[in-house]
Amino acid sequence: MKYFQLLFLLSLLSCSQLSYLTEQGFSQFKLQWSGEDNEKILRDPKVDKETKRKITLIQDYKKFFYNYFDKKETRIYSKTSILKQEAVSYLLIASPRTKIESHKFSFPFFGEFPYLGFFNKESALAYGERLEKKGLSIYIRPVYAYSTLGYLEDRILSSFFYYEDLDLAELIFHELFHTIFFIKNDVDLNENLANYFGKELVKIYFKDDPRLEEYKKSLGHDKIVSKKIVDMIHILESEFAKLSTHLTDKKADEITEGFVHGVFLPELRAFCDERGISRRVCMSETMWNQARFAAFLTYEEEQDLISDLQMKLQLSFDDFYQWLVKEYKVFKKTDSDSFTEYLRERAYK
Repeated sequence: MKYFQLLFLLSLLSCSQLSYLTEQGFSQFKLQWSGEDNEKILRDPKVDKETKRKITLIQDYKKFFYNYFDKKETRIYSKTSILKQEAVSYLLIASPRTKIESHKFSFPFFGEFPYLGFFNKESALAYGERLEKKGLSIYIRPVYAYSTLGYLEDRILSSFFYYEDLDLAELIFHELFHTIFFIKNDVDLNENLANYFGKELVKIYFKDDPRLEEYKKSLGHDKIVSKKIVDMIHILESEFAKLSTHLTDKKADEITEGFVHGVFLPELRAFCDERGISRRVCMSETMWNQARFAAFLTYEEEQDLISDLQMKLQLSFDDFYQWLVKEYKVFKKTDSDSFTEYLRERAYK
């Protein structure tokens, strides 16, 4: 790229956007250069057995994944990076205080995103404070894994070891799915697809493992809790809608606070206690605000779309994947803006 073209592109970015992209790019660069070959780590007598076991498991999961989809193995996860912090990054989601709706962060030539990721927690908190001063509600959560979608040789990160074996497999399958199927400009659907295929591959990989039953039970609990939460979020949305244009930020905060402590948490806890679901799974001990609710809807509300579609089409797991690949190629030749809406028409028409 010529010098004047680069200057033109940079001129389209605000100071905050340029600062954000520079910091994240530098951190990504450091992460890429910090990894050591897995084989070297596995031979190192100073590395503990559990770390070596998790690295070996990830290598096995990776091999299974690419064999299953008949794809050539890449060098992704061929190196491991030991982090200086528990999480690899921190996700910041913002929402208008008068809506339950993810604020879109827009970058010229990169598109819109319903969140921002920060490799440094302090940077995420500082950026969040600036958004709060602008009147937005914010929510920040740790992220233990992410994918560069095959553009870079992603490392195994020490944050992966936070997960138990089956959850680790789901994580790896999830991230690897992004490398073989990715829909441009549709963050939510990409996450939902990776979630779906990640979970289904765990059931296939561990089909003869007695631990699978507990995993399936946990998935069942997650699903019914998620549906309950989504249903209750819609109650808050309806309260906001009643006031419509008369709703102020202050009033919205008051309504949300009263809803969280007077309705949402008590009802959610009772719901989970009646079904013997732990409060950790129930997510009843975490902070909830407009941004937290918006973040939840972003990743949970459309979960049923994928399974409903597979069921309607009556396709096997393998055939469903091939169908999605073909349909996406067809979709890209149409004037439609959303592959999600394209699939929804097929699932629910």
